[in-house]
Amino acid sequence: MSFKEYDNYDGLGLAELVRKKEVSPSDLLEEAIHRNEKVNGETNAVVLKHYEEAKEMLTKGLPEGPFTGVPFLLKDLHVLLTGTKTTYGSKFFEDYVADHNSTLVDRYLDSGLVIFGKTNTPEFGLTVTTEPSLYGPTRNPWNLNHSAGGSSGGAAAAVSSGVVPLANASDGGGSIRIPASCCGLVGLKPTRARTPMGPDRGEGWAGQSISHCVSKTVRDSAALLDATTGLESGDPYGVPEANESFLSACRKNPGKLKIALHLPTDKVKIEEDVVLRIQETAKLCESLGHEIIEDSPEPDLEALSEAIGIIISANVTVALQQRAEVMGTKVTPESVEYMTYRMYENGKEFSAEQYARATLANHQAGRVLGKFMENYDLILSPVLTKSPVKIGEIDMSSEDIPTYIERLSSYSCFTGLYNQTGQPSISLPLGLSESGLPIGSMLSAKYGNDELLISISSQLEEAQPWKDKKPSIYSD
Repeated sequence: MSFKEYDNYDGLGLAELVRKKEVSPSDLLEEAIHRNEKVNGETNAVVLKHYEEAKEMLTKGLPEGPFTGVPFLLKDLHVLLTGTKTTYGSKFFEDYVADHNSTLVDRYLDSGLVIFGKTNTPEFGLTVTTEPSLYGPTRNPWNLNHSAGGSSGGAAAAVSSGVVPLANASDGGGSIRIPASCCGLVGLKPTRARTPMGPDRGEGWAGQSISHCVSKTVRDSAALLDATTGLESGDPYGVPEANESFLSACRKNPGKLKIALHLPTDKVKIEEDVVLRIQETAKLCESLGHEIIEDSPEPDLEALSEAIGIIISANVTVALQQRAEVMGTKVTPESVEYMTYRMYENGKEFSAEQYARATLANHQAGRVLGKFMENYDLILSPVLTKSPVKIGEIDMSSEDIPTYIERLSSYSCFTGLYNQTGQPSISLPLGLSESGLPIGSMLSAKYGNDELLISISSQLEEAQPWKDKKPSIYSD
């Protein structure tokens, strides 16, 4: 199989070739490794290589599943694979080796995926670019001077540059949708609790975080959600089961939908390129028979901003304290990056009352959004306020806290709302900036209605295909 032929297929397509015995899992793995070795020196997407472990997996045989034989990458954050490192993008976890699998990883393996490495992430997934001091920056395949986004930047760069058709990603404030937008991919954040976080955790960041993937096609994201969804024993809460398979939702006409266009240019500074691309997506939706109405939900954004800071800082403090206890050491400013340490210190100062108020603010926002969504099927908005930032523009090692916060918050003010309310949300690669960088359009649905989100996304993919849009890194 040539480099070009591999590129013609998504994950389900490659698995079909394996089922027909037109290629072997070994062929696909060798191709993925070849591709990674070719581009990774430029993108720095894959930071931990499990080539030999993957080859050993093939010798033992693969289960029959929807993705049997398809090469796959894990994000270097929270998901554990027995006998391999998970560093969380931090030197404080640089030597951590897992002695068990995460439940999600077990489900990946049961689906037939072949895991051959882990992708770069900012320290503890705390920001919207991927530039950890431990591994260095992940660069955008569309323009190596720009960020691939974060915190699943390594995953997005690996898929965008053609190493794999889909890769594990996670999203606690936009970390699936942001890199998908930056790299021209599909990035689905499912409804809260749709995928498992066990056996070590019951939830992430008070329910704000969830794992799934970035992918080339909507149907790959849908099929992987089918393979990984469902409660595991001991989960603190769940989500209503889907009425049908998510893959079948790709083939279902969504009907005429009422869509709120959330583009508050009077309140938020949005780059003209982004405004134009979102307006084009709105027109595309109208051409498909959907109704577009300019309207915006109005949760208490100040309370939500404070809440997300408290919740994440408190969780950072717990994670670092637990690691320090295992290591028999203390957390010091030298242990982690500057912004991480500031969050660790802040987390120690917040009271139980403040944490309770933070979770209450999230739940109140859920009520506001729930009421708003009684009048709409979907919300259409930008993912980011501008095209992908340059490497170094948002730097967790910077000691200029006000500048860091301003750059972070002004760049990514749309995605976090759907983490805090738990609603499903997706970035679709429907636009490019004048300079040729991807700009994602974000659609968000009612809590639990992942099927509708997948259905409309598949309809948009068919109406305006993106499969032939590829970054310049392919030109050589």
